[in-house]
Amino acid sequence: MILGGLPDLTVVGEAADGGEVPAAVAAYAPDVVLMDIRMPRVDGLTATEALRAQPHPPEVLVLTTFDADEQVLRALRAGAAGFLLKDTPPAEIVRAVRRVAAGEATLSPTVTRKLIAHVTAAAPGPVGPDPRRERALRLLTGLSERERQVAVALGRGHTNAEIAGELFMSVATVKAYVSRLLTRLELNNRVQVALLVHDAGLVD
Repeated sequence: MILGGLPDLTVVGEAADGGEVPAAVAAYAPDVVLMDIRMPRVDGLTATEALRAQPHPPEVLVLTTFDADEQVLRALRAGAAGFLLKDTPPAEIVRAVRRVAAGEATLSPTVTRKLIAHVTAAAPGPVGPDPRRERALRLLTGLSERERQVAVALGRGHTNAEIAGELFMSVATVKAYVSRLLTRLELNNRVQVALLVHDAGLVD
């Protein structure tokens, strides 16, 4: 109902369960999949991981209630372009779909802080070496100082325009740095860069 009446968006298909997603995507070739985590048989997390592992997959926006934070993180690490709370106002859902369709991940500063706060509160600190933190630090160490600055800004959920203002760059230059980061770090989107920065402990 929210998306169906808009002139620039077309709902090409629906699926009642994660198990139906691959066939629906193959049949309709959507640009964006709005994915619920909680479904009867195959959950949205499993469906997202399977979908993003395919060649040239559509972008995925995950719907969550924040009662399964590790699942949200796993979905984002799998390559989801962002996530929305289930109580997100309709206009914001529409904006998020448009942004993702245009290649811009949806990870606002407010939602980023809320997610990290939930995860930090839910999970005790690691005992002994933390392989994920060590891997993140190793990857980020190979970046130039400017690339690290852009990566940390992404970790804070900042937009390209905000990063440009903070680092005294043009928006086009920021976009070039983001593209370079994705290539060098072998990641799918800016959300994964943000998670890598959080894994490394560079953003509180």
